[in-house]
Amino acid sequence: MAAKEKFNLERAKSPEEVGVDSKEVVEFLRDMKENKLEFHSFMVIKDGKVACEFYRSPFNKETPHSAYSISKTVTAIAVGFAIKEGLFSLDTRVVDVFPEYIPEKADGRIFKVTVRNLLTMTAGIQPSFLSDKGKIDWIEDYFNSSFYGEPGTFRYVNENTFMLSAIICKTANMTLREYLKPRLFEPLNIEVPFWETNQAGIEAGGWGLYLKLEDLAKIMYCLSNKGKIEKQQIIPEEWVAEMTEAHADTSICKNIDTDKGYGYCVWRNGGDINGYRANGMFSQFGIVFPKEDAIIVSFGAIASEQEARDCIWRHFPKAFIEPDKKAKKPVFEDFYNIADEFKIDNPTASIRSLQEAKLNNKTIELKKKILLNLIGFPVSVIPFTVTFLNGKKAGNIDNINFTFKENECLMSWSEGNEKNTVTCGMDGHLRYGDITLAGVKYKVCCYAVWDDNDILKVNIRPIETASKRKLKFTFIGTEKVVMKPLSTPKVKDMAESLAGAAAEIIDNDLVVKVMQKATKYVPWVLEPRHKGKLVGRKDIY
Repeated sequence: MAAKEKFNLERAKSPEEVGVDSKEVVEFLRDMKENKLEFHSFMVIKDGKVACEFYRSPFNKETPHSAYSISKTVTAIAVGFAIKEGLFSLDTRVVDVFPEYIPEKADGRIFKVTVRNLLTMTAGIQPSFLSDKGKIDWIEDYFNSSFYGEPGTFRYVNENTFMLSAIICKTANMTLREYLKPRLFEPLNIEVPFWETNQAGIEAGGWGLYLKLEDLAKIMYCLSNKGKIEKQQIIPEEWVAEMTEAHADTSICKNIDTDKGYGYCVWRNGGDINGYRANGMFSQFGIVFPKEDAIIVSFGAIASEQEARDCIWRHFPKAFIEPDKKAKKPVFEDFYNIADEFKIDNPTASIRSLQEAKLNNKTIELKKKILLNLIGFPVSVIPFTVTFLNGKKAGNIDNINFTFKENECLMSWSEGNEKNTVTCGMDGHLRYGDITLAGVKYKVCCYAVWDDNDILKVNIRPIETASKRKLKFTFIGTEKVVMKPLSTPKVKDMAESLAGAAAEIIDNDLVVKVMQKATKYVPWVLEPRHKGKLVGRKDIY
């Protein structure tokens, strides 16, 4: 590749040109809608070309999206570069990289944990789910965590991949993004993405990466093409082959798409699908179909990943057909306009309330929730489903001002030392803006609706994430206010998904039943009603 050329995925003239049935793609979209599956964006690559792509409003091709555990696959690629360059090996022990963290009374098993164990989720270590990552040293916490079994025993643990990130940062003497910039991001023409870090500036590794859909497509295409783009070897070919094979026995898992083995931060697909995938929470997917020379990448907000995959499997690889090189148009005539039928946020115009005149001159003060602050999860405009693994957290929504105008309202609020304002459409149209919380910038789209004269619902969607925050304000009498925070995906669905994943690998029925019952109380704990009052207007914004 010439030095000045930039790599871009080529677009097919039509899906059929490269062997994708446009009618079957439309059937997939309708299946998705009928089953209320919130895919945000979707792309199919066949024979090296983009056959089709869809972005459901308000999502778009230019805005990155939280990739969740797809981050792990990118970290594993970085490990491949590091091993090729001799920074460490698969057999390097974690204690040899971080001897300063070995506890005085160390469990002897810590001396057996290797890079290979981290890559294959077989380290045997299980950090606490309740650790507040804003207050701990992540490496120290890992070393002090309990063992669930001997190294070599599979259990999916996010922090294993963080440790890989930390190992690269220490041995390369640079951040993970700095390390990947000349090796992966620049060759694939990917702008260096945002990646959440701990307090020391080490990327989370196993989560926290934000990618555009096409960025993910380029990475998965490179993997599917033995690490090459055009004639240039980007990822070491031998690493791609090794990375995408099953190395960990996951037969303990009870799910058709999780019991076929785990490679180096990739899953082997189940059933008759063959191939492998990068997989993130809430149904972020990078799926490779080797036999069909095809790739599917998607972002979404679907708590049950198996339901999302099953929807895909109902139509793919069925949609892959013989290419028709002469097909300049899709067989389905209105194919390129079909996405207009599948908008996600489609608000209606709101009634108006007599409360508006009063609220224009008042500020809402809310009482802090002591329990949420003790456990490190105060309610934020950014939903818990986004922030639960963050090293920095906002929270404690307070000092809320509403300013109502003809077709919209402005909502201003504080969280700690940060203050933000969003504009909410009330005329059936979204309004777009920017906010910053916990030092992270988000693009948001917002709307507000009065249910009746005393109930206002505000919807704020950070469009880089899988989630939407819903705030329900109930005004009681002249001064009292109750705010109920809600979100999509629902916190309960996330808890059930995590409990289900844990149940797959915990061979104790009593423990599983306790976990399943506990999920019923998660929304009550993490999204409780907040009592407040109206006071004289504070113009602090």
